Amino acid sequence: QVQLEEFGGGSVQYGGSLRLSCKVSGLSVDDYAMSWFRQAPGKEREAVACISKIDGMTYYGDSVKGRFTIARDSTTNTLSLQMSSLKTDDTAIYYCAAGSHCYEQYEYWGQGAQVTVSS
Repeated sequence: QVQLEEFGGGSVQYGGSLRLSCKVSGLSVDDYAMSWFRQAPGKEREAVACISKIDGMTYYGDSVKGRFTIARDSTTNTLSLQMSSLKTDDTAIYYCAAGSHCYEQYEYWGQGAQVTVSS
């Protein structure tokens, strides 16, 4: 059974940093395109970052480029998202997901972790 579980959400002040982790079981993070998405209240789900399964290339949404870093750890089978210079617009529920290719259909999703940035 495949499970993705996010950890590390919480509240932080504007300009602060936070690190999200996604513990994966039932599949290897090396064998899938692994992504982070987010959804803010009243807004559509937004792709935040992706790391491809083939060559480990990383891709970022324009709104987070230069501030967020996605990484995967094969030894712990974990996906992470290091977030810095956080803005109030980054407030959302963050989801990790696994699929065949970045920004195509995803097969597996976590339950989400709340990130709140206060001014």
